[in-house]
Amino acid sequence: MFRVIELNILKNALFLLALLTPLLGICQYTDVINSNRPGLSVSAYAVGKGVPQLELGFSYEKRDHSDLNYDSNIYGLDFSVRYGLLLENLELNWEGTYQNQIITYDSLGFQESRTNFSRNRLGAKYLIFDPFKDPESNKPNLYSWRANNKFQFKNLIPAVSVYAGANFVIGDNPFYPADPTFSPRVMLATQSRLTPRFVLISNISYDRIATDDPELGYTLSLSHALRNPKWSVFLENQGVSSDRYADVLLRGGGAYLVNENFQVDANLGGSFKNSPSRLFVSVGASYRVDLHKDVLIPIEDQKAGQNGGAIKKNSMRKNKKTKKAKGRNKGKGAEDIDLGPSKKDLKKQRKKDKKKKTSDNGVIDF
Repeated sequence: MFRVIELNILKNALFLLALLTPLLGICQYTDVINSNRPGLSVSAYAVGKGVPQLELGFSYEKRDHSDLNYDSNIYGLDFSVRYGLLLENLELNWEGTYQNQIITYDSLGFQESRTNFSRNRLGAKYLIFDPFKDPESNKPNLYSWRANNKFQFKNLIPAVSVYAGANFVIGDNPFYPADPTFSPRVMLATQSRLTPRFVLISNISYDRIATDDPELGYTLSLSHALRNPKWSVFLENQGVSSDRYADVLLRGGGAYLVNENFQVDANLGGSFKNSPSRLFVSVGASYRVDLHKDVLIPIEDQKAGQNGGAIKKNSMRKNKKTKKAKGRNKGKGAEDIDLGPSKKDLKKQRKKDKKKKTSDNGVIDF
């Protein structure tokens, strides 16, 4: 009965994804690489149409179990291959962790080694809502720095993506001995830009559907860009609940942007319980091959307001007042904004007015 309910949930999720696929694409490409590292949270945004991206990390974990009286050392390779497929807001993703776990049973005096994929899944992510789609409603305030940098309630409205995929168990996997070769996975990902420097990401997932131990999980991640925009730090909370394993994890770290296509990172974290207790650290990098090309839209196919609105009559004619103002402000850093007369201009004008008044009174100025 439980499996039937899970399969119905999966069918409904896939049906919803199929309905949303024909929606118009939303531009996902950014000039700077968009990586899911260094944490495990998944961004709501895709990498951009035609852009391949590779994210790699090397990890070490110390795990001890007080009840079962064992300790283990785990060495792993984390990877994620992302590709913007067909649309700007559609992304194909293959991600996994290949690890070697050496377990020492203290009471029995022997060791056991396990090597295989602890995570191996393939899926697709699709952005269904972007609060920043309309540039007109998100223009910066040219008169107030504070208005552009303070928290606003509208910033709580997140971008929303849906994910559908599957886990694959290859061969005799010691980490999942009873799981089938194929098990579905669905996820909802949101992303909010609280301020220009703070970004909040949340993920809610239902994993290993139709297995004996389905898994419900969440991830909350808060990222902050430092004064030097090449540096960023993050704090992440992850929760997992299933009959096989349940825990709450906390991790933190930072990333450095080497250039617009290459990022390096590091993170560390641990668990809140001792059955098992976990302490882990990871270093990695992300690299993309920027093959993105902007799609040119013919004028007849563009919507009203996409290209600055209608052209006004005589808009190309030079305005004498504007021309004079620009000449007056030239070299003062205000070529495009009329800041009014300067102190020097006002002083000259007062002298002219004074001379004119004297001449009008019949006094000759030598």
